[in-house]
Amino acid sequence: MSTGLKREIANCQLCAQHLPLGPRPIVRFSAMSRLLIVGQAPGSKVHASGISWDDDSGDRLRSWLGLDKQVFYDEARVALVPMGFCYPGRRAGGDAPPRPECAPLWHGRVLSALPADRLTILAGIHAQHCYLPAARRLSMTERVQRFREFLPQFFPLPHPAWRSRIWMQKNPWFENEVLPVLREEVRRALN
Repeated sequence: MSTGLKREIANCQLCAQHLPLGPRPIVRFSAMSRLLIVGQAPGSKVHASGISWDDDSGDRLRSWLGLDKQVFYDEARVALVPMGFCYPGRRAGGDAPPRPECAPLWHGRVLSALPADRLTILAGIHAQHCYLPAARRLSMTERVQRFREFLPQFFPLPHPAWRSRIWMQKNPWFENEVLPVLREEVRRALN
């Protein structure tokens, strides 16, 4: 099933008229992926390489998770499914948000191809708003602080963009209290 679905995703043209660099859906998953990472949308570097999280934010995320590239890019273990599969372009202050058409069209189908007993990492507010709608009233910081309330299914994280370094300096509890639990939950999901 996942091969046909991946082919459909690769050929998607739904948002083509809104994408400054054209469609290039970037997603990785298999029927065995027990760790799902839901991010925002590919940045320009990822669009160019065609490899999910192939940038500084990916390095930071792998560090947080305690995973090397070999495990991180093993789609039999880790699914990488952004809220928007294509680079959405820029807007003032950074990349534009993910295209709103993508997740409603594809996420349900991708999730149905994954194991039910998976851990889902929600990297950033776009993923958290979609997958934790009852917690929308909380700030991203509050969701991350209260991560235990969303386990064992979800683990909210800040998006690991360069700005997260500033956020981490203001919130030292993240490194001391959240990351050790995150790494343990990731190990548990992958074993």
